[in-house]
Amino acid sequence: MTRNARDLLNTIAELAPDPRSNPLVPLIAAGEADREVLAVLALEQLRVIPADRRAFLQLAVRSSTEPEADAFFTALAEGEAIAQQRLPAFAAACGVDEARAAAYTPLPGCQAYPAYVAWLALNAAPADAVLAVTANFSAWGGYCATIARALRTHYGFGDEACAFFDFFAEPAPAPARTAERAVQAALDTGRLDESRARAYGHLLQSYEALFWRTLERPA
Repeated sequence: MTRNARDLLNTIAELAPDPRSNPLVPLIAAGEADREVLAVLALEQLRVIPADRRAFLQLAVRSSTEPEADAFFTALAEGEAIAQQRLPAFAAACGVDEARAAAYTPLPGCQAYPAYVAWLALNAAPADAVLAVTANFSAWGGYCATIARALRTHYGFGDEACAFFDFFAEPAPAPARTAERAVQAALDTGRLDESRARAYGHLLQSYEALFWRTLERPA
């Protein structure tokens, strides 16, 4: 019997990290994180977002014979482009200007995540990458929703400064439907290696957790 993409995407949620693996977001939620930590978060995201966008575009190119996966990664790249436009307002609210951004040395523990996304763009079968990337969405969206609320409540940030996190916190039914179609097409054609996709997803979640642990203790 043909596997159902929706059921598979639901089960992949088990890869979501334990909330206790993110020590920083609860501190931000409580207003206890130093503003300098927020500045470092902005500085790291100034590198993560464009890197992820290019990786998703590469995956879209490699999906030329898989239109559903192509549409999925193209939509992700477009979303990263929107996020990239909103990010400078957050950085500015944190006191990050162009000179500081240019002089900043990224933290290896934070850049491991986009480095692995780039690895997937070059090495993973697009269908496997769809499943792996989707597994990370719920965790990231939840973090962004929490941060957006905290920035307004505890740090006095306005809507423009919070727009980057608001964007990722918003429900995204269209990408979810596109992911489901891509996964179903891969299942129907035998292109999906579920075991391999889960391994990719597990690594993505591990690098996501490393990102936040590194930010909490950047030294």
